[in-house]
Amino acid sequence: MQKRVSCLVICLALMVSMSSHAAAAESKSNQVNIVVNSNQLSANTTVTKVVNNSVYVSYWPVVAALYPDATVAWENGKSVARAQGLTLSVIPGASYIEANGRYLYVADTVQVEGQSILVPARVLAKALGASVAWADNTVTFLAGSGPIASGSSYYNSDSVYWLSRIINAESGNQPLTGKIAVGNVVLNRVSSSLFPSTIKGVIFQKNQFTPVSNGSIYYTPNEQSVIAAKLCLDGANTVGNSLYFVNPKVSPNSWASRNRTYVATIGAHAFFA
Repeated sequence: MQKRVSCLVICLALMVSMSSHAAAAESKSNQVNIVVNSNQLSANTTVTKVVNNSVYVSYWPVVAALYPDATVAWENGKSVARAQGLTLSVIPGASYIEANGRYLYVADTVQVEGQSILVPARVLAKALGASVAWADNTVTFLAGSGPIASGSSYYNSDSVYWLSRIINAESGNQPLTGKIAVGNVVLNRVSSSLFPSTIKGVIFQKNQFTPVSNGSIYYTPNEQSVIAAKLCLDGANTVGNSLYFVNPKVSPNSWASRNRTYVATIGAHAFFA
């Protein structure tokens, strides 16, 4: 009996050992390497994960590798990295990062793993003025000519002014994704031959937007509406090529719902292409 028990213990030990080795091998095979300018960053200082096919990386080691003069500090709930020509603010759980006054969308939010703050590699590369490539389980960053251009030089003030006001008037109480969606509709119309070719022209086209007729278009937008406008102008999109939106509770049998292709519902609005 004692011999049988000893054999059982040995077998269990072997099984545990094999499982541990298999798990370690799997973990190693799934590890994403980070290379910056041909130098591989230490796995002890970097964290990676994949969220909805987007590769996230711990942002600070990449910043430090690309900008050796960079510093980082925790300021008012934000991790703020600074280097010559760069101010990068990252908020855990936020749907964007801010770089030199530019707002870059993070659809699946800024992630936290242990002590590391992670952002999508492509978003981070845009902020840092770098290029990024993915191959053989490795994310490679290559330095560019400098960090992203400032918001003051990139955003057209007239575009921000009117886009933020229509977003605020139509969706000031909606989630950020819904605000972005309203902005997307306006910008999609600007790009369409069916509508005026400017943001202001689209907004003030006759019989299109209620805030124009009731005067709420002139209200000062809240902070998140301004951020949403800048996110849209920097490429954020939550409703594809939608050209129309309606509140189904207010207009349950709207022209758009009867004649256009349904895309999505975000908050109080349904969107149609």
